[in-house]
Amino acid sequence: MYLHHYGLTEAPFRITPHTDFFFSGANRGATLEALLYAITQDEGIVKVTGEVGSGKTMLCRVLIERLPPEVETVYLANPSLEREEILQAIMDDLKCGMAGGHRAGQLLRALQEHLIDLYAAGKRVVLLIDEAHAMPPETLEQIRLLSNLESNRHKLLQIALFGQQELDQHLGTTLLRPLRERVTHSFRLEPLVHADVGQYLMFRLRQAGYKGPDLFNQDSLKLIAKSSEGLTRRLNILADKCLLAAYAEGSHGITRKEAAAAILDCGFAPLGQRRTLASKQVLRQAGMAATAIALAAGGVFAGMKLSSPPAPSGPPAAAAPASPAASSAPPAFSASPVPVRQSGVPPLVPEKTIEPAQNTRLASGDVSSSGSAPLSVHAGTGQARVIPLPKPQVSAVLVPLPRANPSPLTATPRPALTFQEAPAPDAPADTRTPAGED
Repeated sequence: MYLHHYGLTEAPFRITPHTDFFFSGANRGATLEALLYAITQDEGIVKVTGEVGSGKTMLCRVLIERLPPEVETVYLANPSLEREEILQAIMDDLKCGMAGGHRAGQLLRALQEHLIDLYAAGKRVVLLIDEAHAMPPETLEQIRLLSNLESNRHKLLQIALFGQQELDQHLGTTLLRPLRERVTHSFRLEPLVHADVGQYLMFRLRQAGYKGPDLFNQDSLKLIAKSSEGLTRRLNILADKCLLAAYAEGSHGITRKEAAAAILDCGFAPLGQRRTLASKQVLRQAGMAATAIALAAGGVFAGMKLSSPPAPSGPPAAAAPASPAASSAPPAFSASPVPVRQSGVPPLVPEKTIEPAQNTRLASGDVSSSGSAPLSVHAGTGQARVIPLPKPQVSAVLVPLPRANPSPLTATPRPALTFQEAPAPDAPADTRTPAGED
């Protein structure tokens, strides 16, 4: 429609992979040269990945045209093929002449014999698979088996996989790990940066016969580069709409106005939106796993709490409020009563060891204390009973030690109680006279 208006011989921004419009800027030309080297030098399986609309199919078509004449190519554009179907498709392209209805093993042997004949005739075969990320795992496993077709020194079949980023995720699974180990070269088509967008658009215009000045100004290029995110397919669609909008207004230059109208008409969704949804899904799964772990840990804790003995029901110690006047006084605490063993009576309360705080020692004082009644079990009857203990006049005062010369904590020993058995009274003298001694 606008070809005569701009002096064009053909449409410059078609989305079909026209090899005459292959842009060798950015990393496209270098990737093409690397692919040619890897395929012609028996470098095993080659993998090319990129975002949707980044130019993978265009690169694959250009690669087919740039290969040497002695190389026969098999191009598979339909990835949803079963194991037998993909073998039959390869043999049909190579004109092997084997009818269908055979098993995968029979087809594989016939294909190997045909490849050996082609190799003896000086021919080489390259298998190019587009949209490889959509292939079933069983078919990708068949691709690995095809890579094993080789002679003593050379590969009988070179394989190149073109796919989206999901292809890397599939190859990262345990099932396809053997296929991933056979990939010797991996390439990635990056989106065009802002500096390459203007060169790409004008390159396609020149290829279509345009001979005038640059059509896109800087403001329009900024909007187009931001909306397209550097993907060539989006660039073609936006540029085509910009030319149509300018033609409708009777102008030649593409300004911010035409670029904004084209962007509004396309309504492309940002690429980060899909990554955000994938990240949310990962976070949701992680949250579900964390919730399950927390519930399991809570159940274990509840079981431990039910199985643990009850804590003593003593009154909590009241904390004295801190005041400037009392800051100079030494801190005090109540000492637990120490039971005294009596001779012949089993101890009713287990002995306790007072562990004072760090940098303190025990000293005598006048602070009284009281403890709760202990629970005792009689050794003979086995019955439990509560025996109140007397409140001994025992007190302790915490005296802080100087920090410069710390010393181990010692407790002032209680004087030991000693018991002495009273001597038996002397027996009275026997004054009786023995019998027979009168």
